[in-house]
Amino acid sequence: MVNVSVPKLGLLVAVTIGLFVCSTVMALIQHAPTLNLGWILSDPYYRHITFFSFYQALFSTLLSVGFAIPVAHALSRREFKGKALLLKIFASTLVLPVLVGVFGIVAIFGNSGIVADIFRYFDARLPFSIYGLNGILIAHVFFNLPYASRLLLHSLESIPNEQHKLCAHLGMNDWQKFRQIEWPRMRQQLPQVAGLVFMLCFTSFSAVMALGGGPKSTTIELAIYQAIKFDFDLQAGAILALWQMLLCGVLSLTLLRFSNSVPSSSGGSVSHHAKEKRQRVALFSTSHRAKIWDAAWIGGAMLLVLPPLLMVIWQGLNPKSLTILQDEKFWQALSASIQVATLASSLALLMGIAILFTSRAWHLKGLPARAGRLELMGTIILVTPGIVISTGLFLLLRDQVDVFSLAFWVVILVNSLMALPYIIKTLSQPMLQTAQQYQFLCQTLGMTGWTRFRLVEWRALNKPIAHAFSISFMFSMGDLSAVSLFGNQTFTTLPLYLFQLLGSYQMDAAAAVSLCLLLFSVLCFALIETVFKRGSR
Repeated sequence: MVNVSVPKLGLLVAVTIGLFVCSTVMALIQHAPTLNLGWILSDPYYRHITFFSFYQALFSTLLSVGFAIPVAHALSRREFKGKALLLKIFASTLVLPVLVGVFGIVAIFGNSGIVADIFRYFDARLPFSIYGLNGILIAHVFFNLPYASRLLLHSLESIPNEQHKLCAHLGMNDWQKFRQIEWPRMRQQLPQVAGLVFMLCFTSFSAVMALGGGPKSTTIELAIYQAIKFDFDLQAGAILALWQMLLCGVLSLTLLRFSNSVPSSSGGSVSHHAKEKRQRVALFSTSHRAKIWDAAWIGGAMLLVLPPLLMVIWQGLNPKSLTILQDEKFWQALSASIQVATLASSLALLMGIAILFTSRAWHLKGLPARAGRLELMGTIILVTPGIVISTGLFLLLRDQVDVFSLAFWVVILVNSLMALPYIIKTLSQPMLQTAQQYQFLCQTLGMTGWTRFRLVEWRALNKPIAHAFSISFMFSMGDLSAVSLFGNQTFTTLPLYLFQLLGSYQMDAAAAVSLCLLLFSVLCFALIETVFKRGSR
């Protein structure tokens, strides 16, 4: 146990977040026609959307995680040119602007897409429609399979080299090694990965909104938006939001119950450097059969992820691009997106660091349970999706002020809360490890406060902070859930502008905006890392 002072700011931030969420929930309760949730189950339509929400999330998870297992296994066994770039693309799909990916998917599988053109060449028709369950599943697999593969690959790479050498010494074949060594390590990570993917698919909004295809393919989250935005049925929106929150809470607790931490190492060293990785890969099977098997899975994953992104670039370069670049509405939407993303990610970063300063102080004082509860308060938004918070906030403010006049600040607040769990999850361990490593040195030198952060912590935490800020920035840049409820003629972000173009079937203009959104997201991501890197010197 270390004698350290506990900053109060993090506790104040967490309590404020808790009170804010409770206030929005109370607003929902006040407008709910009844707290008897059997009212939902008695309505055939609400039963259908509840069933469909679980159904599409379950199938999306089975496809995403099921295929991610052989993809991650193949990536762990092979080294090839471009692998590092491919893994970066895999890691970024989770925060890629959703409508950019959706546009690329439509360009491939839509009625006027490449696959449809191939069928027409052979005088045949496309056997499925991209709108409805098919499109939702394709979009969810596109976004989640690469990310799940990356997480499972990390668990495989944590297997010590000595275990690989022992398997080779014992003459184990591929199946025996997978069953005895690799699968147990992946199985430890599997519940957490599957639970995360299920929650992301269950609370998916933008992909379902763009590809849902009508009442038959509507989720609870989209039904809330429709009730508030189109029908102005506040009671239905409130009870659906409470229902969504209850289901997300049960799912989160279930996920927490079955999640296990994966040990970083046991019984040997883990390969991190290129030379060690080559030595590890050399221990795997070099038979043509194994190489073909691995190449097929890696190639399949590349065919899923790369063509939609390439189509965004290809179709975005059209004559309509010049018209879009001269459109004042485009520049207003772009400016609003950059402002929202910058302010929301900055606010999320400040709140996250404040909470983690307090929680790690409690960790150092030997109070891990108290620290865990504080971090849990910071990630409470995982139980209350953005559309639920937005709905409660709308109901809370509508009788006090003109909500739409405050749309800009409301969207920033909601996006910062939605990005906060990513900040906390990314920085929690690095900040704690840095404190454990330098705590006694700083106490000996009498370094505290800003001096300690500038001279010690900033240099050690520069990369994790840059990564956390970049993720929250891209998330806010591409978010559609909050702005779809509060957006209006005077406040439109780039994702909402793109959705409006897609809804009016202005495909060339939508292609140009998709390309701009993709490029700006990537450029901002690179710029943020460059600025943070220079700031550490």
